[in-house]
Amino acid sequence: MIGRMLTRPRDHFDWTLFLIISGLGVIGVVNLYSATSVTKAALSDLYIQQVYWFVGGGILATAVAVIDYRHYERFGYALYAFGIVLLLLVFVLGRDIRGSSRWIYFGSFGFQPSEFMKLFLIIALAKFLHDDPKSDGRRLPDLIIPALIAGVPTLLVLKQPDLGTALILSLIFVSICSLTRIQWKSIVTLAIGGAVLLPVLWTYVLKPYQKERITAFLDPEKNVLGSVWQAFQARVAIGNGGWGGQGFMRGTQNQFQFLPDQHSDFPFAVYAEDWGFFGGIVLVFLYAFLVLWAIRIAATAKDRFGAVLAIGVGALIFWHAFFNLGMVVGILPVVGVTLPLFSYGGSSVLTILLGIGLLMNVAMRRYAVTPSRGRFDD
Repeated sequence: MIGRMLTRPRDHFDWTLFLIISGLGVIGVVNLYSATSVTKAALSDLYIQQVYWFVGGGILATAVAVIDYRHYERFGYALYAFGIVLLLLVFVLGRDIRGSSRWIYFGSFGFQPSEFMKLFLIIALAKFLHDDPKSDGRRLPDLIIPALIAGVPTLLVLKQPDLGTALILSLIFVSICSLTRIQWKSIVTLAIGGAVLLPVLWTYVLKPYQKERITAFLDPEKNVLGSVWQAFQARVAIGNGGWGGQGFMRGTQNQFQFLPDQHSDFPFAVYAEDWGFFGGIVLVFLYAFLVLWAIRIAATAKDRFGAVLAIGVGALIFWHAFFNLGMVVGILPVVGVTLPLFSYGGSSVLTILLGIGLLMNVAMRRYAVTPSRGRFDD
């Protein structure tokens, strides 16, 4: 029958993606229980709240996956504008926490707009590249508009200030641009321009505490009891784990509460102390496999919009994991970036799961064909 779907999207449900995310979610909740089991009562039930966030995020991700992702392309710029408005509202309604204003509260409920802006940015950039199907090498003028699309939210987030999220937004843009076949001359020019901007960012943009974190990273022995205390205790915890770990809920750094922010910024230190080097390798493998799977989905997507969505979500997960693991093991300065599906936080969990919903959406529709609509051309 004309118009009848030959293969339905649900027939191509990506079980591999589902199992990876489920595995990371379960391990993350178990680790959060270990991280907060000996803390004060206000934190001891965070793992239960995390389960609620996973359930709610799973429902929303299912809804996102069910609706054909090409419908999101129509509202790409509207979603982006909505995200910008939310970022601006942070400066009006935001509550100052630890010297930065990132959250909007409605009574006891709060959310972090910059987290959702990551997805809005991915959708907006995907729409732009889908509407501009240039296939040959792009020059700098061709990157002005997408750079502005990424630059506006990045600057607003820096103003909060939130260096970690600003880095994620900018690197999502760079990762997506890797699809556009930029000319080598343009790449060199961009690299030189970035190098020139670094002193400007250091002098006029970064806050004193952000500079202190970077200088402390470069000279970690200078102030162990100050700016590098968190990173130092995290490395001690990882070292305590050894090859096979101390055992579940037996890590001394965590159980004796030497490890700060173990439920948010440093959950991997808890995990590594409990399960050791081999457990850490398993977790890193899961993240690496997830990112590679996202690239595979992008490579087989039926149109450019779907490919950019998949690359964007893969970049979101990769850079989050890269920065969080890097700062925990001591190869990067502390920038306050969460570990996907491991760190506690509703906004973070919802953002990642909504991104997975988009990824599943693209994956399910790679082979499903409707005669009345056909395939999208690149």
